[in-house]
Amino acid sequence: MRVVSVVNQKGGVGKSTTVMNLASIIAEHSRVLVVDVDPQRSVTMWATTADQQPEDRQLAFDVVSETDPQVLTQLRSLDYDTIIVDTPGNLQNTDVLKTVVENSDFVILPTEPAVLALLPLISTYETLIKPSDADYRVVVTKVDSRSLSDATEAQEMLRESGLLVCKSYVRTYKVHERAPMVGQVASNYESNQNSEKAAADYKDVARELLSIWANKDQG
Repeated sequence: MRVVSVVNQKGGVGKSTTVMNLASIIAEHSRVLVVDVDPQRSVTMWATTADQQPEDRQLAFDVVSETDPQVLTQLRSLDYDTIIVDTPGNLQNTDVLKTVVENSDFVILPTEPAVLALLPLISTYETLIKPSDADYRVVVTKVDSRSLSDATEAQEMLRESGLLVCKSYVRTYKVHERAPMVGQVASNYESNQNSEKAAADYKDVARELLSIWANKDQG
């Protein structure tokens, strides 16, 4: 089994959206649990909304909330193939964050491509990820479809700073913004061109991460 945490001290970078959409895609082939460690309980509310949808539109994975560091150290004992942990958008509760990262097999660091967003991302890496020696990847999110060069420039800037960055990135679509309010995830987005493109971005990220994990397992 694999424990994956999604971390960034900056809020509003698509952290919860990344958690829920990757969980939905990975859950198509394995047992997935999402653990909500964020006091705002964004993914918990998202899951509650999804529970109110017709059965064929409900989540294919489980969601629980937990902030007790002692409990978080025991995640690996649970009967799931993949556990994805959503963390707070700040570094205030360092004990919980350190516990989550230290007990993770992999860390995903989502970030917007703007320079002012990259600085907190690098700080998060230096503060939490680097000391733990955890394997990780940065995922550039909320990319303006009219300016895709922003994504590639941000990726290059991060690589020059010594960070490991996914080749895939996630563009901004209205369906991502609406999804928590209607309980949708990438695996059951409405069928139209933009929604399919939005889901495809997260499918690309998921495929890249699954490939990284598979190569690591073989190694």
